Amino acid sequence: MKNNKKVLPILENVTVIDASSDGQSVGRVDDIVVFIKDAIPGDVVDVQLTRKKNKFREGKAIKIHTYSDKRTEPVCSHFGVCGGCKWQNMNYEWQLFYKQKQVVDALTRIAKIELPEIQKIIPSQKKYQYRNKLEFTFSNKKWLTIEQVNDKNISFGEGKGEITRNALGFHIPGMFDKILDINTCYLQEEPSNAIRNEIRKYALENNLPFFDLREQTGLLRNIIIRSTSTGEWMLIVAFHYEDKLVIENLLNHLSDKFPQITSLQYVINPKRNDTISDLEIKLFKGNDSIYEEMEGLKFKIGPKSFYQTNSEQAYQLYKITRDFASIKKTDVVYDLYTGTGTIANFVAHQAKKVVGVEYILAAIEDAKINSEINNIANTSFYAGDLKDVLNNDFINENGTPDIIITDPPRAGMHDDVTKKILEIEPAKIVYVSCNPATQARDLQLLDMKYKVIKVQPVDMFPQTHHVENVVLLQKKV
Repeated sequence: MKNNKKVLPILENVTVIDASSDGQSVGRVDDIVVFIKDAIPGDVVDVQLTRKKNKFREGKAIKIHTYSDKRTEPVCSHFGVCGGCKWQNMNYEWQLFYKQKQVVDALTRIAKIELPEIQKIIPSQKKYQYRNKLEFTFSNKKWLTIEQVNDKNISFGEGKGEITRNALGFHIPGMFDKILDINTCYLQEEPSNAIRNEIRKYALENNLPFFDLREQTGLLRNIIIRSTSTGEWMLIVAFHYEDKLVIENLLNHLSDKFPQITSLQYVINPKRNDTISDLEIKLFKGNDSIYEEMEGLKFKIGPKSFYQTNSEQAYQLYKITRDFASIKKTDVVYDLYTGTGTIANFVAHQAKKVVGVEYILAAIEDAKINSEINNIANTSFYAGDLKDVLNNDFINENGTPDIIITDPPRAGMHDDVTKKILEIEPAKIVYVSCNPATQARDLQLLDMKYKVIKVQPVDMFPQTHHVENVVLLQKKV
């Protein structure tokens, strides 16, 4: 059968001039923008095009003629294959520069509103080992590197001297059933790597079947490793089906090997997807939760709880939010998209009342518990879709807010929520965002009644292009 697929050209000696908001680099050829993978600003590269559109091109750097002075040597041996930490080959100071630029570009080009001077991004104190949660996947379809594929001396199988196709690691970007076997990940402190590697070792030695996502077979599916700054560790192992003896033997082995694990849990997941939010998590040994602390407050983290994955920077983020809000004892505060109520409980001692709203019921239950264990009596929490919950009856019941704090997901706020905020007219809004582009869109809508007073970017995720941004809005006179 004839292959009519058109082979796209190679662009030679392209100078990389910028970094995009999705982590790629940017070049320009004949006034056409080219988005380039595997390069950083300052490189001069040859680019194999992979996509051609009227207004832009996409491609991959296949040869570097000149190396940028912004480069640094990646720490991780999996860099370039693993989908995470795409900026690990860029100096951290330059990572901060392009994150700051991402915020400035979004607010000026998308929002197109009057802005104050944007404050300098707050760096993360930890450049590695900053995550308190990592998830890994089992697969019998290990991703093979080009070197492994081309090495004729390597035999793949389960026999003596052969390399196993079983893997425990991260998904390869764009390939849902291929897993990169991870030896060392530098994003979470030890014993994270030791736990993962011991599970893999035990599974291979005891011939436990790794999951096949396409065929929906195999026992071992996923693991989740969580930690806190207080030194507590949670391990959750997801199995495809119940095999009581095998599961008990594995979990007992891990409990004996790692006394640091204070919460050892498991879940049986027979579904075709990896989500466990709708499944029963079973406690095997230890406590059902771990606890984070912040300014003397304790926050309960269960197996399904959301908590910012960089604990130290989360504290910086919440302090900025509280400072921007400047809450008085007479203020009613609404905390929209409250999650497990971390911000709500963090600011409650300054306010008359804090009302939190969140879509996920389990998160709201955690928020209530967090108030209880900290003896906070001036919070109330509601579960439901904000665009439906935030109505006149709700406001009549809870009081008109003087301040609204909002921390929506990457998609930003629903139009109905934005319109309702404009109708409510609180004196101040503090908008916390993990996506400056959708934040800028919402700020443009709020501009009819609100002026941006302060903007503070925060780096929560070193070695990646992601950036958090906090904006203070004040009602126009």
